[in-house]
Amino acid sequence: MEYLGYERLQFECRDRRLVVTIENGPVNAVDHVLHDEFARVFGEIQADADCDLVVLTGAGRAFCAGGDMQWFQEMIDNPAGFRGIAPMGKKIVSDLLNLEKPIVCRLNGHAAGLGATIALMCDVIVADENAKIGDPHVKAGLVAGDGGAVIWPQLVGMARAKEMLLTGDMLSAKTAAEWGLINYAVSADELDAKVNELAGKIQGNPRWAVRWTKTAMNIALRDHAVKVMDAAIAYEMLSNMTRDRQEAVSAFVEKRVPEFLGE
Repeated sequence: MEYLGYERLQFECRDRRLVVTIENGPVNAVDHVLHDEFARVFGEIQADADCDLVVLTGAGRAFCAGGDMQWFQEMIDNPAGFRGIAPMGKKIVSDLLNLEKPIVCRLNGHAAGLGATIALMCDVIVADENAKIGDPHVKAGLVAGDGGAVIWPQLVGMARAKEMLLTGDMLSAKTAAEWGLINYAVSADELDAKVNELAGKIQGNPRWAVRWTKTAMNIALRDHAVKVMDAAIAYEMLSNMTRDRQEAVSAFVEKRVPEFLGE
């Protein structure tokens, strides 16, 4: 299958294994184009008769560092733009959880915000031990509405999920593996070998047994996402219109400590 019209995602299929690489500048930040491509790609992968397994990774030194600041500012200036992408935000999560084909995340570098959500909604996650993962939405003045509130409690429990989402701290890959947030944290020179080992084991099993086992396990997670996502994205849209949201973005761009007023 040809994946046409993509600017931020690259594709390579070999031996029925599709490698999807996020490629958008130095840290693979999410802008409007990449957000739209995330909302499109997982549905297309489901329909691709030529692949049985997906490896999702990032180009360069990051996996996906969350939202692009210029795009953030555009949505502050025009809140209708944020409202316009809300259906796509829900579609990214639903398409990921509805995809029958297993996804192995090759977490080559830092993953934050939506980047972390996408990584954590993969089926097996292997990280470079130097990578960090977290959901710093609150540091950017936003509610963690694009899936973080769905997936973190399911993987590490409510207490640790609340700690991470309410502080916005980033977690080392080693600690993430110890907590059960991801599967493995390995050295950079072992990353590809471990990804290939796990992908090979999965592909060595009967195709439909694998796909439908994943589908069965995701039923409860899909139900949970349906219950949470509407409210989470609605709260995120509201937080985008606060003064502290603008201060968070301005402070980041100006490389200074933000002065939040609670407004």
